[in-house]
Amino acid sequence: MASLKDLKNRIGSVKSTQKITKAMQMVAAAKLRRAQEAAEASRPYAERMSAVMANLSASMDSPDAPRLLVGTGQQESYLLVVATADRGLCGGFNTNIARMARERIAQLLRDGKEVKILCVGKKGADQLKRLYGKLIMKVIELRSAKNIDGTIAGDIGTQIRTLFEQGEFDVCQIISSQFISVIAQKPRVQTLIPAREAIDSSVARPDLKGALYEYEPDEESILATLLPRYVDTVILSALLENVAGEMGAKMAAMDNATRNAGELIDKLNLEYNRQRQAKITTELTEIISGAEAV
Repeated sequence: MASLKDLKNRIGSVKSTQKITKAMQMVAAAKLRRAQEAAEASRPYAERMSAVMANLSASMDSPDAPRLLVGTGQQESYLLVVATADRGLCGGFNTNIARMARERIAQLLRDGKEVKILCVGKKGADQLKRLYGKLIMKVIELRSAKNIDGTIAGDIGTQIRTLFEQGEFDVCQIISSQFISVIAQKPRVQTLIPAREAIDSSVARPDLKGALYEYEPDEESILATLLPRYVDTVILSALLENVAGEMGAKMAAMDNATRNAGELIDKLNLEYNRQRQAKITTELTEIISGAEAV
């Protein structure tokens, strides 16, 4: 049984922890608002970009179509971009993304596909390296949510396109989290390359109502410019959704930790008071017994 001093020290320790978790909850709540606004602001742009790409690619079946749009014609080698957070203490946020990544990797390997992994955020690499460490090509650390902007998305997109041009993979997919609400984040898989697969699955074919469009320059030239930007846009949107989901999960996790710390403090205080009362009772009994003996 712990002594009164031990209980008192533990109560003080848990109270200090409770202050930390409460502060982290408030910080996450403040960051969540900005992250949510950024994620929601990126959605209309990404949707409009997909609509434009669908319009341009609707009649693109020529052999001169950009490879980013139509791919290599094979699906033997896959690059999986696993986007997680760099830090923990956010509940099951990183674990859920890593679980979906493991399921996707296992499925592709069962089908006889070659798999390569690019981890964006070190928590994903930490969870995947035990089983699939040999498949991880590179780990890109984000360090802070403030770093999530068009520049970092463009750098990641450039690395992916360079690998594609070098023939390192046929299909590229990004595994990240979709922000639904503060308490709900849903892992998802999106196809980056070939872009036509992503466009076909996310955007309905435009109804031109018989109208004919002429583009200047031609569709191939426009797509050659827009396709890299489309890839960067999807990456940026996924990273912004991740930040919002991370902050929502962290706020919920720290709120639970704060309430659990409060319950533990109550239990420790009850145990402390019981032992203190028992000690006082024992001392009174000894004093009364000694007085009666005299």
